[in-house]
Order: sequence, then structure tokens, then C-alpha cells
Amino acid sequence: MKTSWTLIFYLLMGPVFGQTLSGRITDIKGKGIAQVVVSNGNSDRHAHCDENGNFWMEGCKAGDTLVFYHMVYEADPIVLTGIDQPIEVVMKDRNFLLDRVEIHQSKEVAALVSKIDLVHQPVQNAQQLMRMVPGLFIGQHAGGGKAEQIFLRGFDIDHGTDLNLSVDGIPVNMVSHAHGQGYADLHFVIPETLNDISYGKGPYDVSKGNFATAGHISFTTKEKLDKNQLTVEAGQFNSYRAMTMLNVTENENSNAYVAADYNATDGPFDSPQGFHRINLFGKYNQKLGNLDKITVQASHFQSQWDASGQIPQRAVDAGLIGRFGAIDKTEGGQTSRSNFSMTHTKYLSTRSSVKSQVYYSRYNFELYSNFTLFLRDSIHGDQIRQKENRDLFGIDVQYIKDQSLGSGILSLKVLGGLRHDNVKGDELSHTYQRKNTLETVALGDVDESNFYLGAQAGYEIGKLSIQGGFRIDRLLFNYRDAVPANYVLNQGEKSRISPKINLQYDISNQVKCYLKAGRGFHSNDARVTLSGQVANAMPVATGADLGMVSKVWKKLVVTAALWYLKLDQEFVYVGDEGIIEPSGRTERKGIDLGLRYQPFSTLFLFADYNTCKAISVDDEIGNNFIPLAPTTTLTGGVNAQLTNNLGFGARFRHMRDRAANEDYSITAAGYTVVDVNLLYQMKNMSFGVDINNVLNTSWNETQFATESRLQNEASPVEEIHFTPGFPFMARAKMTFNW
Repeated sequence: MKTSWTLIFYLLMGPVFGQTLSGRITDIKGKGIAQVVVSNGNSDRHAHCDENGNFWMEGCKAGDTLVFYHMVYEADPIVLTGIDQPIEVVMKDRNFLLDRVEIHQSKEVAALVSKIDLVHQPVQNAQQLMRMVPGLFIGQHAGGGKAEQIFLRGFDIDHGTDLNLSVDGIPVNMVSHAHGQGYADLHFVIPETLNDISYGKGPYDVSKGNFATAGHISFTTKEKLDKNQLTVEAGQFNSYRAMTMLNVTENENSNAYVAADYNATDGPFDSPQGFHRINLFGKYNQKLGNLDKITVQASHFQSQWDASGQIPQRAVDAGLIGRFGAIDKTEGGQTSRSNFSMTHTKYLSTRSSVKSQVYYSRYNFELYSNFTLFLRDSIHGDQIRQKENRDLFGIDVQYIKDQSLGSGILSLKVLGGLRHDNVKGDELSHTYQRKNTLETVALGDVDESNFYLGAQAGYEIGKLSIQGGFRIDRLLFNYRDAVPANYVLNQGEKSRISPKINLQYDISNQVKCYLKAGRGFHSNDARVTLSGQVANAMPVATGADLGMVSKVWKKLVVTAALWYLKLDQEFVYVGDEGIIEPSGRTERKGIDLGLRYQPFSTLFLFADYNTCKAISVDDEIGNNFIPLAPTTTLTGGVNAQLTNNLGFGARFRHMRDRAANEDYSITAAGYTVVDVNLLYQMKNMSFGVDINNVLNTSWNETQFATESRLQNEASPVEEIHFTPGFPFMARAKMTFNW
């Protein structure tokens, strides 16, 4: 025990053994480059650049040779003449070639794959943001303005219940949301502003708390712009888009840029969507000396739309409506979100730093839906309104320290923070044509606070890397129910400890294996928790991953993983009906496979195969299917540089048939959709054509087993209700850079 405490003290206080070399690595414009691997060719020591391009390495001396590795930048080796002063290294862009990728240089398999994919599959639109995660599928079923439905690792995640999403450290998921727990609307992100997409599957990251059960995705926007940019697009179904990014200021110590994006479309529906969305974004960076930095950013988005909703298959079969028709043409909604964030990075020493962030979001949401048609109200129909106004506050602090120990690197991360959601008018009402409120089903105010603290220690030596840690989350719930005549305040609280461990071992320079295990949770809606289910406020997810990444062939990267995830008892608040449904324990296990192949410098191929068995543990065999859980998915494609100026890309996604209800008596039909694009580039301009569903496949983007009744029916029918996927759709795009 004494040895353990000595080690912890050593790590925190950090006496430096040997001589320490410090430096910073930038691109030709002076922007720090993260995750550059710096190796000492005269020893086994190495270092990784932080997010600002800074690195430190101990045990160096004059005459040592430093070698620098990055996937899309390169620099010549440097022979040290001394270590008294920090060194500055400028790396230049290089053409990405898969045969230059070195597996052992990557700290994380998912990060390696995302870097490869971002180079060869740049994000074209907001819908593609989450599709960058292998095996993740999305579906839109409310006119383009509602958050997408998400599928990953045998989960129908709905709109974010089991996937933690963040942008520049700002949480996207909404707790106790009017439509559903974990609701995550990413439409406030302008795709061209993205610099990096990092993700992880399973509950293994100490820095990710609520909703990080199936996994997490973190988006990071650009620190600065290489060029100003203007993009205009036009396509079928009255679809238009305009986007611009502009440098406001740039000098040695500060820079700022702004971006704006406007989208509009009617879609292929018989009842036009009338969809309009505007996004505004600005970011400012200021160096403070001693490597310290402050970043301030702000954004605003708002959208409004009409929707045709989910239509019953029998209405289409009977010819009452077409595939793109509607039963209730008055569905739709409007939403907006304004974000503000300030981040300060403070270097306490050459090997330790504190990153502090405060953020605020102002959020509004109003959605009109009709899932059951005339089941409950045969005269006016079953349209509902879900509405809320929310203020979201947060603070996050992370302390990071690296320290050489022997021939390895000892690291420590300590984090803590608070997130508070104040929701006014969390409402579910029965409405008619959006104008008349027939009944208020649920109405109240939610105050929900999440305090958290976490710590992780790691040691990287030679071919082995081990990290272990834990996270403590405490939730406080308050709900003021406005439906009863008398004032009612319900309160509750719950805590959860989540241990995590990650092991990585380099079998060779081209083969890395890993084992991850840990626990996580997703919270339940405050209205569930405070209705006598406090014990189930934070159901536990327990998982493990065993995987590898290989590059036995120089031009081929192969990833594979066996995984298991168990989710404990939970109680689900059904926002569409204002009721609580119990859901028992679930178990999921599966296989993930991925291929990245570049036979020539001008040709890149990729594919991801994911299969899973998902069951409800407490139900009998044959009646234990998890509705809509994806069992088998396959995605892939090709990117080719046909000439010096002309590029071509094609991408397909396939989802197999799956159960739509517990006994699989109703099937959610699978589909295969292919998208292609052409891009012609000149010096400062590019012209492109994007074609979605080039084969004009008839497919259902989302589908549910729903009991409904048409107005002329005597009794209800349970069957597939669906939102049709877009038919063949072409868009032309022009981009100008200066």
C-alpha cells in the first residue's frame, strides 16, 4: 500500500528524472497538430503531441535523432544539438497512403479508423455526421427537422438513449426531453466546420457519462480555416443550400472565423415539407503565453418543417394514399438551439495541464405527430404536441499529467464537473391541426443536475498499454407537475460508480490487440424516476470488447472485435403517450469487422460488417426479440481519383430484415441503398454532383409496428407504419475557395 501511495504522489507532484525536451509541432500556417508521435531513434522513448501540438520527452541528449509520424503530415528527422530550449517543428501536408500507416503508432483503434475515413470520406451533409461510425445507421421520420433515429450494436437507440453525443465538449443529448430520453439533435453542426470525429463503442471511456452505453461520438470543430469558402447547392424537390466560412482575423497570437449555413427542401412527399434551417457559428482562439490558450465559440440554429409522418402499409396497399402520401398533413414542428462555450487550457508544468470549460445552451422544441391516426379520437384524430423550453448549463474540468517512468510513460487524468438542465413547460397534449388543444396529458417543469467525478491512470511501456479508472455520477431530480389542481413537487436522487479498464498490446508493428471492459449507465426520465422508480433511475450497462487491428499487408487494414453488452432493468417514459412502460434486462453480443484497402494511390475501398444477437433476458424464447434491433448490417464503398481533377465516390448501406415486435410476427423489411458522387476540382473552385439512391430503390427509412385505426375502420390494426426513404435525388454543388 505504501508503494501505491508513493507512486500516486510521484505522478501528481512529478519530480523529473533525466533531462526533459519540450517542443511544439505545427503545420505551415502555425496551427498545432495533435497526436503526432515523436520517437527517439536512439532509445525506446516516445511522446504524443497534445491537442495544441505540444510534446515533452525525457531522457534526451544532444546527438539523439527525433522521428515524427502522422497520417497526413510529414517532417524530416531532426538531430538534437541541445535540449535547453524548446524545439519548433513544422510538418507539411503529404498525400495519404495506407501503406504508410503504422498500427503501433496509434493510441486507439477507433481513432485510427476515423482518421482514415475522414481523409477518404469527407462529410458532405449533416445526415452523414453519425454515419462515419462503422455500423451506425440513422433514419429520419418527421420532415427533416426532427433528430434522426439511431441504430447501433443491436440497439434501437431511438434519438439518443444509448449513445453519448457531444460537439466541442458541449453535450447534445437532452435528459427528460418532451419527445424522448436522450434526444440528440445534431442539426446545429455545419459539416464543413468539422475538424475531427472521434468515437468509441461500449461503456469504456471515463470522460463519457450518461448515455454512453452502446458508445459515444465526439465532434470537434476546426481551430482555424485554411481558406475562406463559399458553397451553393441545388437539387430535386426544391432543395437548396448555401454555406460560407470566413476568416475574421488571424495573427500570431489569435484567430477567429465565422460560418453560416442555410438549407431548404420540400422533399419528395405529396404534402411538401416546407423545410427551412439556418445555422450560424463563430469561434475565437487567443494564446495567453506559456502555451496557455482560451477558446470562445457561439452558435445558433433554428428550423421549421411540415411532415407526412409514419403511414400504415394497408393505406398504401388499398390505394388510399401513395408511398409519399400522408394521413395527417398537419404534422411537423419547429426547434432552435443557441450555444455558448468558453474553454481555457492552462499548463501547470512541462508535463501537466488543466482544461476548463463552461457552456450554456438555450433550447426550444415543438413537435406535432400522429402515430395512431384515429385510434383514440375518431373525430379529430390522435395528433399530439410535444413541447419544451430548456436552459442547459455546465462546467467541466480535466487535469492531465504525463510522466516518464523507466522506459515508459505514466499518465493521470482527473475530471469533474456539473451539468444542470432547467426545463420549462415539458408538455404532451392532444391537439387538432396544430391549432386547438383538446387535452393536456402531461405538463410540468424539470430540474435535473448531474454531478460527476472521475479518475484514470495509465502506463504505456514498449508494446503494452494499460488504463484503469472509475467515474462517479450523482443525479438530482425535481419535477413540478402542473396537471393536478394542487401544487406538486417530486424530488429524488441517485448515484452510480462506473469502473473501466482498457488494455492494448502490440503483437508486432502491424498487429495490435485490445481488451476493454467496464460499466456505464443511461439515466431514465425524471418523470419515471419520481413515479416510484428511483431505484431504476440509472440502469447499469456492463460490457466487454476483445478486438484487434492488423496491417499484415501493406495496403490493407483489417479491424475485428467480439463484444458483449448487458443492460439492467429499466423503466421507460413513453413521451408519445405520457405513460411508463417497464422493460426488462437485455443482452447483446456480436461481431464487428472492418476493411480499409488502398491498392493504388488513386483508389480506396472500405467495408464494415456488423452482426449481433439481441434478446430480452427475462422473456421466453420466441417472445424475446427486441423490436427493431438491427441484427446484420453491411456498409462499404469506393473512392477513386479518375484524373488529376476528377474524383468519384460510391457508398452503399444494407440493413437486413429484423423483428418489429417481440415475437417476430411482424417484420421490419431490410434494404440496400447506394449513393454516388462526382467532384471536379480546379485551383480555387470545385464542381460536384451528389446522387442519393442512385438505383431508385423503394425502401423504408424508418418503420414501426404500431396499432392504429383509419377513420373509416371499425377496429384497429397493428402492422408496419413507415416513413419512405428518398427516391433517386440529384444535387449539384459548386464551391469557391480564396
